[in-house]
Amino acid sequence: MIRTKSNSQPIFVQKLHKSFGSQTVLQGVNLATVQGETLVVLGRSGTGKSVLLKLIVGLQQPDSGSIRIHGHEISGLATEGLNEIRKKIGFLFQQAALYDSLTVEENVAFPLARHTSLRDSERRDRVHRLLASVGMEKELTKMPSDLSGGMQKRVGLARALALDPDILLFDEPTAGLDPITAAEIGELIVKLKKERNLTSIVVTHDVHGARSFADRVILLREGKVVFDGPFSQLEQSVDPFVVRFMKDAA
Repeated sequence: MIRTKSNSQPIFVQKLHKSFGSQTVLQGVNLATVQGETLVVLGRSGTGKSVLLKLIVGLQQPDSGSIRIHGHEISGLATEGLNEIRKKIGFLFQQAALYDSLTVEENVAFPLARHTSLRDSERRDRVHRLLASVGMEKELTKMPSDLSGGMQKRVGLARALALDPDILLFDEPTAGLDPITAAEIGELIVKLKKERNLTSIVVTHDVHGARSFADRVILLREGKVVFDGPFSQLEQSVDPFVVRFMKDAA
């Protein structure tokens, strides 16, 4: 059994390459996070942002390169070892990916029932606390179809937190939301970081929202990192591509 542990670089990616047929998606991507950091990944559509997340969580395999989670190389790792590491990684999918046939409470309880030995009462208490932490404690019995897009994202976030991960991956957490709801999701990202010291990678097109929660930003262009630094430096960059990207995103 592989045990994760605190590490100054919870996520370390080196020389990562990924192609699908003749389409090259990632070309030698390097990145590293520090504990408690919120790293935002920006870039135009088709630059490999979401693919990068799927590689980090092991949903896809790279063509070459290294991915280390708390010092453990996951590329090519056997399923049993990969599943152990995944328990410490929460993943919020773009569409929340809730189970349509389960209630809000049952959706959040699902990973607890599958991966823990908690008693029913302990599981219910944990689910209620998780939903309260994202402002959804009053919606226990509702079905996903009864929820707005923002509410579904909140429930998906509660489920992502169920196994007490120390890494959270967000794929377009504010996509399709109105500005007020998007801002609320951004505030949740900041709140969770403060309360749990979570390391997060947030893939987003929402440059305005990223300004409010990013500790650091990387910008991808044609599968390569063309900027890595604080948001303030991104805004001040004179690189023609960065300037054009920021202007188009405004």
